Amino acid sequence: MTDKQHIIIKGVKEGLVFLLDDKCEFATLLDELQYKLEKTHQQLLTGPLVHVQVKLGARQVTDDDKDRIKNVIRSQGNLMVQSVESEAPKTDSQQGQQPNLQVLTSIVRSGQTYEHDGDLLLIGDLNPGGTLICTGDIYVLGALRGTAHAGVGGRTDVIIATSLMRPTQLRIADVISRPPEEWMTGDASMEFAFLSEGRMQIDKLAQLFRIRHNPIMFKGV
Repeated sequence: MTDKQHIIIKGVKEGLVFLLDDKCEFATLLDELQYKLEKTHQQLLTGPLVHVQVKLGARQVTDDDKDRIKNVIRSQGNLMVQSVESEAPKTDSQQGQQPNLQVLTSIVRSGQTYEHDGDLLLIGDLNPGGTLICTGDIYVLGALRGTAHAGVGGRTDVIIATSLMRPTQLRIADVISRPPEEWMTGDASMEFAFLSEGRMQIDKLAQLFRIRHNPIMFKGV
C-alpha cells in the first residue's frame, strides 16, 4: 500500500492529533491508519505513553466505528486514545450567508407596515403610505410607491429592487434616498437601489451583477 495523505499525524503539547479524511471510504481509512501506524511506529511512536486525539472532520460515525478506530491505534502499545470527535453538523444558517427569505403575496396599503428579519419578497404593490422594513434585501414584484427600508441594523450591502420604482422614500441602512422626484426615470424596466461610496444609486436590475457576483437565491419559494 502506498502512503496516502488520508491521515495526518500532528504533534501538539498534549500529545498527538490524528486528522482523518472525511471523504474516503471508512474501510479504506482503517487500512491506511493501520499501515501508517506500523510504518511510523519505530520512528515516531515508541517511548513513553502518548495521548492521542482523533479528529474525523465532517464524518459521522457510530460508537462501534469509534471503537474500531481506537482498537487500531491502541494496537501500538504506547498510544492512549483520549477522544474521537466529529464536527457538529452544520445548520441551515451556517451553510450559507443568505438571510432567511420571506415571501409576501399581498398589497401593502397606506398605514400598513411589514417587518422581517432577512430578505423580503413582495409579490404585489407597495402603495403610498405603506412601509416595508427588513434587515436584508427587498424585492417588489409590482409597483413600489411607498417607503422601503432595507439593511435595518446597519447592513450596507443590501438592495431594494422593484418592477416599478416610484417610492415615497427609500432607505438602506442609515442612508435615505434623494427626493422622490429624482427617481422618476420613466423607465419601464426593473430597477434596483444600492449604496455606492455611501450614496444611494439606482440602476437597471440587469446590471446587478456588477455589484453582486453571487446569484440571488430564493430559498423556499
